[in-house]
Amino acid sequence: MNVAVVIPDTSLETRARRVAAVAARQADAVDAKACFPREAVDAMIAERLLGIQIPVSLGGEGAGFAEIAEVCSILGQACAASAMVFAMHHIKLSSLVEHGLESPWHTQFMRRIAAEQLLLGSATTEGGIGGNLRNSICAVEVADGICRLEKDATVISYGDHADAILITSRAHADAVSTDQVMTVFLKDQYTLEKTHVWDTLGMRGTCSDGFLFRGVAPAEQIFPKPFAEIAAQSMLAASHLLWSGVWYGIAADAVARAQAFVRAAARKTPGTTPPGALRLAEVSTMLQTVRSNIVAGLKAYEEAKADPERLSSMGFSVVMNNVKLCSSETILAIVNHAMLICGIMGYKNGTPFSLGRHLRDVHSAQLMISNDRILSNVASMLLVHKLDNSLLG
Repeated sequence: MNVAVVIPDTSLETRARRVAAVAARQADAVDAKACFPREAVDAMIAERLLGIQIPVSLGGEGAGFAEIAEVCSILGQACAASAMVFAMHHIKLSSLVEHGLESPWHTQFMRRIAAEQLLLGSATTEGGIGGNLRNSICAVEVADGICRLEKDATVISYGDHADAILITSRAHADAVSTDQVMTVFLKDQYTLEKTHVWDTLGMRGTCSDGFLFRGVAPAEQIFPKPFAEIAAQSMLAASHLLWSGVWYGIAADAVARAQAFVRAAARKTPGTTPPGALRLAEVSTMLQTVRSNIVAGLKAYEEAKADPERLSSMGFSVVMNNVKLCSSETILAIVNHAMLICGIMGYKNGTPFSLGRHLRDVHSAQLMISNDRILSNVASMLLVHKLDNSLLG
């Protein structure tokens, strides 16, 4: 079925900023009530942002990671939870775009996403393995063209609100834990029994509760490629680059609030350098470091994406992991600096300079795929891989 899709004639940035305006108005309420940012997601749908990564031939806009990361940043400056929902959706969508074009079902599903602006959720964690997405306990069962899966998913990204869930499992009952596949289940093909409530320090609006997932669907909805390839060739880069875009947005807004505070202080005492001015100069260099780190990572991905072997190489993994490590650790220092600049006005809620939500949200960055786990993997790779020390790459 071919569906005519009308792509807005305004720029992607303009559309993203319109969504950000909606997200900003509800950001504090979303955080306080731990509620899904429904208005912001509806605005994404209205601006047709959920299908921008899909190829033009399938009704999308063919947007690359750099464009999507910029949208993540714009949304992150308004509402971190809204930005993270957008980022996680596009991380899942990258698996379809990069690994589903040879499958008639997945190709047609991409047409539906573009036409209907469907929201994709993720279920890669599981009771008993924690956040190690490259291991599964549950196994998909396939018989007579039908697949069945039951998974104790400790976290499903905005599970109650997704239109489809992309979920990992062992390839079959006798498969080892790392022999995995990923399957798409549509909303009417699964049930969710809530087991854990998402009551967290930050990123509260992502509403990533835990569920017992039970799904039944045609077996053609299983990705034709092993999840190991999908994880290495698309999910690794998509996760670390798009998450970093969100985190940069949070940090950029924190610095903007700190700058506004210093400017307000300067106006009160003309001719005198406010106490926070030097810290503001210092934190601006840290923010630039994060930006440069992400831009370099996006460039590395663009250079590697045409070569599957390079995408699966140790060298590429080290680069992408380092992007995540640098971004997730530096943004916490940035928001802390901004808090010191704004002082009690940053510490208090309800002021133009409030930074409590930013500080709590950025603490999630080092935990989304634990930095300790990533450092351990990088350490193992560096035992056999020589770093590229060229300045130009």
